[in-house]
Amino acid sequence: MTDAEELAQITEQEERLQFGSFSNDRGIDLGLMILDRARSRGLALAIDVRRHGVCLFHAATKGATPDNAEWIERKVRVVERFAHSSLYMGAFGRVNDIDFQSRFQLPPNTFAFAGGSFPILLQGTGPIGTVTVSGLPQRDDHALVVWALERVLA
Repeated sequence: MTDAEELAQITEQEERLQFGSFSNDRGIDLGLMILDRARSRGLALAIDVRRHGVCLFHAATKGATPDNAEWIERKVRVVERFAHSSLYMGAFGRVNDIDFQSRFQLPPNTFAFAGGSFPILLQGTGPIGTVTVSGLPQRDDHALVVWALERVLA
């Protein structure tokens, strides 16, 4: 898949995966769903769900490292700053030849334009939080989050 195709796919996901309402309990359920999937597949990763800056859920499975928590923070900062998924922003930068870290003077140890963090989008409002996974290759992190959002919204 080209970067442009990936960008179009993520744009469609962000338009489709929006909530009519989102409570703290729903955020916890979302985190638990990802945790159950990770455990059943033996995935070593960290999971984080936030609403309005409040951590609703944070867990790490066997094999996760402190680096996974750091990657979560860096990916979340990208979503909070640009209101798009971290994978979207990476693809957008490649398609448009933009180095966001240079253009906006964002230190790489603070912002990660790698997949795995997705905005929790409220219809008619926009982003109100984030759901983030770290531990797999970036596109797999993103795919796991999308998988969970699709099921919660079904």
